Amino acid sequence: MGDPVRGDEDGAEPGAPASLAVILLVSVLVVATCGLIYELLAGTLASYLLGDSVTQFSTVIGSYLFAMGIGSYLSRHVRHNEIGVFVRVEILIAALGGWSAAGLFLLFPIVEDFRVALYALVLAIGILVGLEIPLLIRILRHRFAFRDLVSNVLTYDYIGALIASLLFPLVLVPWLGMIRTGFVFGLANVGVAVALLLALRGRQSVGRDLAAALIVLASLIAGLLAADRIQRWSEVAFYAEPVVYARSTPYQRIVITRRGEDLRLYLNGNLQFSTRDEYRYHEALVWPVLGRIANPKQVLILGGGDGLAAREVLRDPRVSKVTLVDLDPEMTHLFRDVPQLAQLNRHSLSSPRMQVINGDAFRWVREASGPYDAILIDFPDPTEFSLGKLYTESFYREVARLLAPAGVMTVQSTSPLIAPRSYWTVASTLEAAGLSARGYHAYVPSFGEWGFTMAAHAPPGDTVILPAGLRFLTQASERAMFDFPPDMARRPTPVNRLDNQALVRSFAEEWGHYDG
Repeated sequence: MGDPVRGDEDGAEPGAPASLAVILLVSVLVVATCGLIYELLAGTLASYLLGDSVTQFSTVIGSYLFAMGIGSYLSRHVRHNEIGVFVRVEILIAALGGWSAAGLFLLFPIVEDFRVALYALVLAIGILVGLEIPLLIRILRHRFAFRDLVSNVLTYDYIGALIASLLFPLVLVPWLGMIRTGFVFGLANVGVAVALLLALRGRQSVGRDLAAALIVLASLIAGLLAADRIQRWSEVAFYAEPVVYARSTPYQRIVITRRGEDLRLYLNGNLQFSTRDEYRYHEALVWPVLGRIANPKQVLILGGGDGLAAREVLRDPRVSKVTLVDLDPEMTHLFRDVPQLAQLNRHSLSSPRMQVINGDAFRWVREASGPYDAILIDFPDPTEFSLGKLYTESFYREVARLLAPAGVMTVQSTSPLIAPRSYWTVASTLEAAGLSARGYHAYVPSFGEWGFTMAAHAPPGDTVILPAGLRFLTQASERAMFDFPPDMARRPTPVNRLDNQALVRSFAEEWGHYDG
């Protein structure tokens, strides 16, 4: 390890133990991992709460790296006691980074401009993280030759980045959740500070710093133990309704609320249905399609893991088999196994006519074979590119391949009133995939005017046969759904392709104006 560090400007005293250098090198690995985790947490939270994942990740990462540059520049002004400054930086990062996810979740429902709080926190953490490596290099400079020092520090730094990038999506978010992840890595930062302070005890005064570190440590442990409660507080404030179920899966955050008789499902903060009026949505999704098909024996549902669209399909005795493809097994298990939820969909997910497949629909349609007489596409809105790919020309071409020659399909297509460009982009994209498309809309109080797009190999006809007992659709109201007033009328729109994701961009812009 070389000679003991010299007691000049580096803040270490003469005769400092070799173990201190080991702690400092391990610190490089820890701080690199923690720094990237905080960056990923901020980007993921911004995407979750604000939508448009590419924009959020791009701006968060850019701001974070810029702030790190500021921190690196500011490190030149630390002229004495670098190790003491480094310890205080770790304590501050532990406090800010550890509480970052919990704080952002709690702030989102109550602050007027969430982006100000988000980027202020990103800049603060980034500046502090930017101080770390320059300070560590200066502290370690007397223990290694320069080439060995740079090699060691950068090697540990890059290994830490790899560890963080693998742990975050594969382990941390699915199993710990974002709030717990913040606290765990805050504990790692403050652990570095405590270890260094204990190694320095007896050589310089560490009492105040150790007290501050222990206070932050205690707050992080308390936050970790209360993570579920913090999540519930934030969700109660966000939804303004009692939360009766909440769980993070590897794919999404599922929240169910209940006020009186009204049960609501939210995925990643976006309302999926309200039991007060979901029948309007699902009747409009299903029956204009089934009512135009002479003998719909084979039906494919893409999305719709709550089983409500399947409930409507299974009302038709002509249907012999329904195949439902939904990404998240937690959704389909929840709405199959919880009695109250299974009652909503009339136990459709347990029907002997039902086949449930949990998988990525984008991949599944490429490997599947048809034909299907009816296809119902009931995905969440294209708030991010991972969802936007399910509205692209390439995806619809594969779906068209599965559609029987006389088959009919429909696509949930967002609001033609609030987001008309986004709505008609779906029709343009279906037409680019070789299908004949026809838009229609229905009023669903929980959503407002909501749109669907019917498509087939040949123009779908007007004749429709509806079953008795529907709560919303009649022959007259079904015909009226295809009439668009001027403010929702068709307009020129681009084709949504994988390489442009035009729909995600227009959706974010139009709904951003509405929400603003």
